[in-house]
Amino acid sequence: MARAIEMIIPTGLSRRSMLRVLASGASAFALEGCASLAGTATRFDVAELTTNPTLLIATTRKPVNGARAKPWFGSERAARMSIARAKLAAPEEGRFSLASIGMDDWRIDAIEIAPKIGDLLVPAAGMRDVLLYVHGFNQTFETAALDAARLSNGIRFRGETMVFSWPSKAQLFDYGYDRESAMWSRDALEQVLSGLITSPAVGRVHIVAHSVGTMVTMEAIRQIYDRHGGMVAERIGTVVFASPDIDMDVFSSSVQRIGPFAQNITVITSTNDRALAVSRWMAGGINRVGAAEHAELKRLGLHVIDASKQGWGIINHDLFLSNAQIREVIRRAIDGQPRLAGD
Repeated sequence: MARAIEMIIPTGLSRRSMLRVLASGASAFALEGCASLAGTATRFDVAELTTNPTLLIATTRKPVNGARAKPWFGSERAARMSIARAKLAAPEEGRFSLASIGMDDWRIDAIEIAPKIGDLLVPAAGMRDVLLYVHGFNQTFETAALDAARLSNGIRFRGETMVFSWPSKAQLFDYGYDRESAMWSRDALEQVLSGLITSPAVGRVHIVAHSVGTMVTMEAIRQIYDRHGGMVAERIGTVVFASPDIDMDVFSSSVQRIGPFAQNITVITSTNDRALAVSRWMAGGINRVGAAEHAELKRLGLHVIDASKQGWGIINHDLFLSNAQIREVIRRAIDGQPRLAGD
C-alpha cells in the first residue's frame, strides 16, 4: 500500500505532504467529530518559527559527514548525544502559494553543532517556553525535524521549538530496531529535560510525543520525576501523547509512579488507528495506549481526546499533523485548556 501511494505522488512532493493536502480537502466532511473536538476553530497568533526559523536539536543519532550536509544524522546510534541548531527555510505562505497545495514545505538549510544544551538558550529579558517534539517509528532525522517545525507552525507556538531525535532505521520492517533505539535513548532524553527545566532561560517545557516516541518520553519523565520531584510539575507544562504506542500495563504502572503530575498529560487516542492495530498484533495482543478505551485512560487521571471520528484515511496514525482540530487540541492543552466544549 505504501509503495502504491509513492507511485502516484508527483516528483518532489513527499508522501506526508500529499496526505496533508488530501486531509485538508476532506476536512469539510469531518463534521461528525466527537464532543471533545466540537466547536469553532480558534485563530491563533503567528508562530515564532515564521519570524525566527531556527530549530533546536538534540539527537542520539550518529552524525553523517559531521552534520554539514544531508542527511545530517543517520540511523546508527551515536557514542554521545549531539546538540545543535538547524537553520530552516519556511514555505511561502498565502492562499495561492505552492505550500497551499502541498508543493512547498519546510526545509533544513544548515546545521550548527553546539557544545551543550545551555548554549542553545541565551538568557534574555524574560524566560521563553520550549516546545519539545519526540518523533515516532520509521522516521529519518530530516522528516522528524521538519515534523517538529510543521507542528510548531500548525499550533502557532510562541517560543523555542526543539526536536529530540532517536535512531530510527526509517524502514517499515525495522520496528524492533526502532523500539530498542527509542528505549536506549531514554537517559539522553532525561538529560535534555533536566537541562531545560534547570535553565534560567526557560519558562515551561511543553512536550508532544508521537507513537513509539511516547514510550521513551514516558520513561524519561518517570526518571526525571524520581530525580527532581516537584520541580518537574512546576517547569514541565503540558505533555501530549499522540497515538501512543505503549503497552497499556507498562503505561499504567508508569503513570502511578509520577503521581499528580499525570494531570498534565493529554492522550490523543483513535480506535481506528491501523498502525497501532499492527503493533498490538506484534505485541501478542496487548492493547496499545493510543487505541485504548476512553474510560480506561480517564481512570488514570489523564485528559483524553478521542479522535476516532476524525481519521478518514487508511492509517490514521499522524492526525496531530494532518488534522486541524487535533492541532487545536494540542494548542489548547498548552494554554491550559485540554478540554474543548462538550468534553
